[in-house]
Amino acid sequence: MFNQSTIGGFGSATTPSTANPMKDFEVTQPPDDSISSLAFSPATLSQNFLIAGSWDNNVRCWEIEQTGKSVPKSMQACGGPVLDVCWSDDGTKVFMAGCDKQAKAWDLASNQVVQVAQHDAPIKTCHWIKASNYSCLMTGSWDKTLKFWDTRTPNPMMSINLPERCYCADVDYPMAVVGTAGRQIIVYQLEGKPQQYKVLDSPLKYQHRCVAIFRDKKKSPTGYALGSVEGRVAIQYVNPTNPKDNFTFKCHRSNGAPTGYQDIYAVNDIAFHPVHGTLATVGSDGTFSFWDKDARTKLKSSDLMEQPITRCAFNHNGQIFAYAVSYDWSKGHEYYNSTKKNYIFLRSCYDELKPRTSS
Repeated sequence: MFNQSTIGGFGSATTPSTANPMKDFEVTQPPDDSISSLAFSPATLSQNFLIAGSWDNNVRCWEIEQTGKSVPKSMQACGGPVLDVCWSDDGTKVFMAGCDKQAKAWDLASNQVVQVAQHDAPIKTCHWIKASNYSCLMTGSWDKTLKFWDTRTPNPMMSINLPERCYCADVDYPMAVVGTAGRQIIVYQLEGKPQQYKVLDSPLKYQHRCVAIFRDKKKSPTGYALGSVEGRVAIQYVNPTNPKDNFTFKCHRSNGAPTGYQDIYAVNDIAFHPVHGTLATVGSDGTFSFWDKDARTKLKSSDLMEQPITRCAFNHNGQIFAYAVSYDWSKGHEYYNSTKKNYIFLRSCYDELKPRTSS
C-alpha cells in the first residue's frame, strides 16, 4: 500500500473524521500523553519500525506493515517524560533521552535497557553518530552542554560547552547542528572527532524550535532548515556560494481575519525527504505542509487537525510520512483537553513530495 500513490480505505471507525481530516492511517495504541519524538528504523532493517517518545514517560515501538497497518511491538518506561528518541545505525538499539537527565539504550532483541548518558539537567536531544573511526551517542541538554558517549563507559568521550541550553539539534554525518536558547546556532564537523566548525547568527528573530540538515545534489550535508516559534523557517547553507541562497519563509499562520490580524503558530518540526530532498513542516496550528526549497514553493498543505502537530518523520525510503497530533501546550493549560486523544498518523507520501518540475 505504501508504494502506491493512492491510498484507499482506512483503519479505525471510532476516530471522528475531524480528528483525521486527511484520512490517513492511524497508529494503534498511541501514547497516553503528548508525543515528543518520532523516529523510523534505519535502512539496515528490512521492515519499517516506528518509535515514539511521550510525556507519559514511555517509548513505544510498532512495526508498520505495507498495508498501513501498525502492530504494537513493545514499550519501555523511562524515569520521566521522554524528550527525544533515535536509532543506532544497525537498527538493533533505540536510544531514549528526557527529563530524568539520562539517556538509555534499549536493546530490542533482548528487551534490556541500560543507562548510557547522564547530564545535570533534562536531555532535550539525542542522535547517533556513525563515523569511520568511532560511533557514539550525542546528547544535548538544558545544562548547556553537548556530550558524546561511546555507550560502553560511564564517562563521555567528549563534552562541549554550549552558549545556552540546547533546544534542538540534528546530525547527518559528517555534520551536526545545534540550536540553543538565546537564538544561537553552532555547526560541528564530526570527522575524526567532533569539533566546532562555525557559530552562526540566527536569521530568525524568535526562539528556535527545530532544526533539520539538508543535503546537496551529491548527497552531502550542506545546510539546515531552522524553525521558530513565530511561524517561520530559515533555509541556511553553511557555506553559501551566493548570499541570496539563504532565505526565510513564513508558514503555519492563519490567513488573517477581516480585522487584519493574523494568528502565528510555532513550527514544531521539520523533516527532509530522504529521496527528493523536499521538506515537511508541522505546526502548532494543527497542519502539515510539504515544500520544495529549491523552487521556493509549497507543494501541499493539510487540512486542520483537532490539535497541534508536534513531530513528524519520513521512513528510510521516503514512502511513509508519520506525524503526531497532540497538545503542545502552546496556548497554556487552559487549552488542555483531556478528552482529546493523541494520534500518530501515517501517510503514503512519495509522490506528493516530488520536487516541482521546472517548466
